[in-house]
Amino acid sequence: MTHDVIVVGSGVTGASTAFQLAERRAGDVLVLDQGAAGSGMSSRSSALIRMHYTFPPEVQLAVRSDGIFSRWPEVVGAGGVVKRTGFARIVMPGEESNLRENVKMQQSLGADTRIVTGEELAEIAPGLLVDDVAEAAYEPNGGFGDGAVVAGDFMAAARRRGVRFRPGTPIRALLTEGDRVVGVETDDGPEHAGTVVLATGVWSRPLLRDIGFHAPIECELHHVAILRNGPAGGAPLACIDSVTATYFRPEGSGETTLVGSFEGGRPAAPADADAPVDQDALAELAEAASRRLPALEEAGVARGVRGVYDMTPDARPMIGRLPGLEGLVVAVGFSGMGFKISPAVGEAVADLVVGDGPSWIDMHPFRPNRFAEGDLVVPPFPYADD
Repeated sequence: MTHDVIVVGSGVTGASTAFQLAERRAGDVLVLDQGAAGSGMSSRSSALIRMHYTFPPEVQLAVRSDGIFSRWPEVVGAGGVVKRTGFARIVMPGEESNLRENVKMQQSLGADTRIVTGEELAEIAPGLLVDDVAEAAYEPNGGFGDGAVVAGDFMAAARRRGVRFRPGTPIRALLTEGDRVVGVETDDGPEHAGTVVLATGVWSRPLLRDIGFHAPIECELHHVAILRNGPAGGAPLACIDSVTATYFRPEGSGETTLVGSFEGGRPAAPADADAPVDQDALAELAEAASRRLPALEEAGVARGVRGVYDMTPDARPMIGRLPGLEGLVVAVGFSGMGFKISPAVGEAVADLVVGDGPSWIDMHPFRPNRFAEGDLVVPPFPYADD
């Protein structure tokens, strides 16, 4: 059978794209996934909501996505999905000038953010140690969501609009005829389409390699600790802290705190996410974060989560068509930032499928072939750990 569009992958990116294709009346849209909607790495996402990026198009995607999250019941017909705890970005000492430039850029693109002093941050977020913080960025509407819920809500809304979804359907290969992708191979046989959208995250590289495109994606293993708050409490807000190389946020109903690290292990494989958690790694995360949030010294480890990022050389996604190959749009390599920009990415990808691309953003910097061209994304005011 031939479809207008096949979307491979039903994580936050694939599900968002399917929903936006349905909104654009893109015809017969089929979504295929080896699991259920949002059951892959999206379900393991720490799901921070923040506008703080150093590259302007990233900020545009985050701001537009936040607008969609803010209208979630209206957009997808489900309950609100974001908890607005506030968000702080702490950079290394000496990077305050870049921080100010980035906040100025973010404000110009519609982000609700501002510079605060360390003392002001301590008032906003009681419990944080700020002796080494001259300035930080603060977003009052930052917070966190849930990757599995977002993917599930998008997919449910897409299905109500006529999109068909076949979970439990692994994709074995992309089918090509000459210089065109014409469909996918499943265990049940081929499925053909006018356009295939590949939103397969850490599973993307082998599929692309087999059609002759060597995507520079490496898998990187990350641990996340869920800490049971002690008597002194837990995280008062969501925070990314370069000094301790950790991020943290409240979790669940506020009785636990989620802590993650900037650093991950390479090389990794998608299956590594399902291995037993490393208890020593969880303890190290708690210890590192407690240098910023001393209350975590009394917290116990409730559980751990392992996840795998699909990292590109510049830690930015690959979104667009491949040169010399028609019928395929890729949205992969999100490098750990996919959740918070997924609503807008779905819009952009759908616009690439049905036309020439979005009019509200220049997606050219994210083109998949930029690595072969030696034109990696370089922010104007980067941080050492950007």
